[in-house]
Amino acid sequence: MGLQAPLWRAVTVFRVAALVYATVLMLAGFRDFTRPWLGWAVLAAMIAWTAVTGVRYHDPAGRNRTWLAADLAVTLVCLLASTLVVPAAKLGTGGPTLPMAWVAGAVLVWALRGGRRAGGIAALIIGAADLFLRGEVTSATVNGTVLLLLAGGVMGYVSRLTDDAETRLQRATELEAATRERERLARGIHDSVLQVLALVQRRGTELGGEAAELGRLAGEQEAVLRALVGVHDTAPTAGSADLRLLLGRHGSPRVTVAMPATPVLLPAAVAAELAAAAGTALDNVATHCGPGARAWVLVEQEPDAVTVSIRDDGPGIAPGRLAEAAASGRLGVAQSIQGRIRDLGGAVAITSGPGQGTEVELRVPLPRLG
Repeated sequence: MGLQAPLWRAVTVFRVAALVYATVLMLAGFRDFTRPWLGWAVLAAMIAWTAVTGVRYHDPAGRNRTWLAADLAVTLVCLLASTLVVPAAKLGTGGPTLPMAWVAGAVLVWALRGGRRAGGIAALIIGAADLFLRGEVTSATVNGTVLLLLAGGVMGYVSRLTDDAETRLQRATELEAATRERERLARGIHDSVLQVLALVQRRGTELGGEAAELGRLAGEQEAVLRALVGVHDTAPTAGSADLRLLLGRHGSPRVTVAMPATPVLLPAAVAAELAAAAGTALDNVATHCGPGARAWVLVEQEPDAVTVSIRDDGPGIAPGRLAEAAASGRLGVAQSIQGRIRDLGGAVAITSGPGQGTEVELRVPLPRLG
């Protein structure tokens, strides 16, 4: 039924209570009516319509624009019928109309279905009809319209809050289900795949030769799997991605990835480009620093930026080497790293020296997630 279901039931209860009040007033003053029979007919119509809308609005499918328009139309007819029943002099001095507070029911359902703006529109329409009845602006007309606007505004605001709460509840439910599934898979992987990979790594190292290389590869895959099942996803906003998940895939015995414990949420396109630039830097370490080189990846989230640092213990880059590579058409650093970060509005700082290793710092401004 959703979190709004109690609000729709509350509107039905309000209409019943307002109907009882209108009935009491009619019983007390029907002798002054110019057409009492028409007053009772209007009351019967209000009773029937309250019952119909109570049943109709109980089903979410019945809360459509057609029924809301019909609801407002019936309310206006019952209100305008007061000109044929209640003496004009009584209406002109602020006397009660036939439906009285019952007319607020239409405003409430419009606000509940369409928000504050829709509730305000319904309130102004009913206020204009009330002004037409009385023929002049009176305190009763102004006060009634203001109360209707306030009721529509409050109900519209509450409706938006319940929509937001329902969305968050749905995300939390999905996250809980995903977390349970991840934990189930993690247990299965730990009990089977990770143990087998660890055994292959250990036995390959003991045997040596080609088996040692297979053992090394098995160890790398074991580290990657451990990182994947160890990072718990969160419920990102629409169109966003957690940078930790993208960079965590690079973890291995030779690559250490250090990340914050909390999600590093970025727009999906920004996170993908930043992770791709970091991946290119790690590929350069594997290509130019030899099979024994190690790398460290550090992710830092600041209030206005995200910084990814890739440091290695390789031989370093000789002065002028990057410029020579770009001039000869090898654009791995110039385009795949610096170009990507530049397009994101960020900056790249490369610190290196012969025999001192290399550090590549990728800094990207933190955009607002819509």
